[in-house]
Amino acid sequence: MKAKKNLSVLSIDYGAGGAERVTSLLLKHLVNDYNVTLVLFYEYIDYEIPEGVELVVLSKSLCRDNNIYRKGKDTLFNIWKYNRLIKKRNIDISLAFLALPNIINGIMAMLNKNLKTVISERCFPSIMYRTNGSSLFLAKYMFPYFYPKNNFLFSNSVYINKDLKESFNVKMPMSVIYNPITVDENIRKIPNTIVAKETLSFINVGSIYKAKNQLMIINTLPLLDKNHFHFVQAGVGTMEEEVKDYVKESGLENQVTFLGLIKNVKEELIKHDCFVLSSKTEGFPNVVLEAMSVGLPVISTNCMSGPLELLNDNEPIDIKEGEYVTCKYGILINVDDTNALAKALTYLRDNPEVRQKYSELGFERAKQNDLPSIYNKVKELLEG
Repeated sequence: MKAKKNLSVLSIDYGAGGAERVTSLLLKHLVNDYNVTLVLFYEYIDYEIPEGVELVVLSKSLCRDNNIYRKGKDTLFNIWKYNRLIKKRNIDISLAFLALPNIINGIMAMLNKNLKTVISERCFPSIMYRTNGSSLFLAKYMFPYFYPKNNFLFSNSVYINKDLKESFNVKMPMSVIYNPITVDENIRKIPNTIVAKETLSFINVGSIYKAKNQLMIINTLPLLDKNHFHFVQAGVGTMEEEVKDYVKESGLENQVTFLGLIKNVKEELIKHDCFVLSSKTEGFPNVVLEAMSVGLPVISTNCMSGPLELLNDNEPIDIKEGEYVTCKYGILINVDDTNALAKALTYLRDNPEVRQKYSELGFERAKQNDLPSIYNKVKELLEG
């Protein structure tokens, strides 16, 4: 029997984020084919670590709120520790997620000639990093040098790869592998007939911060009949208190419910009638795929990147200001367009047959991203 290769998976942490969620799903299969070590910068863990995966935290004292000098010092220390780990454990393949781990993976490739390194970019860099000077510096000057030191890059959007090539001059083999999802026929929410409801309950799930733009949804509520729409927000984040205060100041407390951090996203999603993604930017919105996987109709901003690929097979559309477009698997609106969101929500409330249609079509679309098929594509990269 052929011995398993030694694989390390490098990530900033294992918290409740999209990249971390993808990592948690892939680990369930990776552990069957490799001797897996999960290597984290931060001891911040929300997802379950599968049995058989060994955890190594490079700096247990590292705090995500450290100043830039401390972060730089700790990063150099982590590079040294990770290189030692690779040599000590005879790591054959190093797989990294997100910008800083990707750069470090490139350094590992330079220091270890027999090491295969694969990296994954998970956000749209031109938008994600433009408001942060240090992150933009990291991307503009380090991506074109350190990323190509790796053997291969995969992202979760054709637009991310295009942006890396054109805006950051990254020249290396790239491919697109969309995010995986576990699809369970037993928990999907597709009744034989979706009936009209007095009140449409719609939900957003995600970290509450600027890029996720939950304030757009809050600002839509005054445009809706308060007796017929209720918004539920699940998640925590840096803007949580600001958003809650804004809801109170706007007199919207009766129209909004804050759930905080939730453990089982799908079980919460199926309690509602519609999912709304309000983001200004995404890499690939996992939660949209999760909503579709339980048959929940989706309204999403047409942000970069992911929604167009998920909801319309990446076929271009023209969305007029204040209007929405009914796509193959859901509804798309422009970023920050509250009038369009209000119209789209009203359309779904008044047309239960449309909710029924998108429940069924969305579920079928989600099955294309079922975990086993996506994992096989990742494994091909690791072995190819």
